[in-house]
Amino acid sequence: MDILIYGTINSVALALMALGFALVYGISRVPNFAHGAIYVLSGFITWTFLRGLGLNYALSIFLTMLIIGIFGALLYQFILIRVRGIAISEIIASYAMGLAILEGLRWGGFKGMSYTLPVFAEGSILIGGIPVDYQRIIVVGIGGATVASLWLFTHYTRLGLALRGMAQDERAALMLGIDSDFMAVVAMAIGAMLAGLAGILLLPLGNIVVEAGYNVLILAIAVCIVGGLGSWMGAVLAAFIIGFAQILTVVYLGSHFQMVVALLAIIFTLILKPSGLFGMQKQLEERV
Repeated sequence: MDILIYGTINSVALALMALGFALVYGISRVPNFAHGAIYVLSGFITWTFLRGLGLNYALSIFLTMLIIGIFGALLYQFILIRVRGIAISEIIASYAMGLAILEGLRWGGFKGMSYTLPVFAEGSILIGGIPVDYQRIIVVGIGGATVASLWLFTHYTRLGLALRGMAQDERAALMLGIDSDFMAVVAMAIGAMLAGLAGILLLPLGNIVVEAGYNVLILAIAVCIVGGLGSWMGAVLAAFIIGFAQILTVVYLGSHFQMVVALLAIIFTLILKPSGLFGMQKQLEERV
């Protein structure tokens, strides 16, 4: 029962970490390697509003999400748009921005274990005889609602359908009058807000540390590669596969092997099926 419960919680957490990365790549084909930095930055901004300025929690979260969304849009509009279509330059530019953010936070004094966000609700509940704190239940609830809302948004709104059109065939979308750069800006803003939401939900379970940005980036890449780059629903399924594999590893081998699972998932997927479970590439392209 504990494997089932905590495997589900860990899987939803991984899905939250990876959704923004998968969405941005699926629509704009830009791998946002600043994703982990945005995750950590959201935690530090929320902490600053909450502890430094004395704002209430709800307002701090709202302002953080707004700032992170604008930051994501500006990151694409002023930096990534200039290298879009040049794969290696996209990776270098986005990773350089992420590195600058994370190491800038470290240089600015945000280091150590003294920065924490309060949980949304204190206490715990027994589920099947297993104690589960309320924050983790909230993570699962909001994570499920986020996935459902994203699906509804991309299937039943004009903007969401335009984003899906871009993801499926950019040239056809351009012929229908859809502005690809504007859609990429919107995707980047939404992707950044999803990364920020993951940080705000998950960072209260631990400390806000710079190293979390690098770990989240690796986990998001692992989930997206296994699920198939460009498929955010594939990323959700891959999150459950890797999430349960990590919990089983913790139970039978130890917690320090958790990251090894993610790295092995990347390696074996690239060897056996480079397009991932729901990748857009054809089998023939995997062999060329």
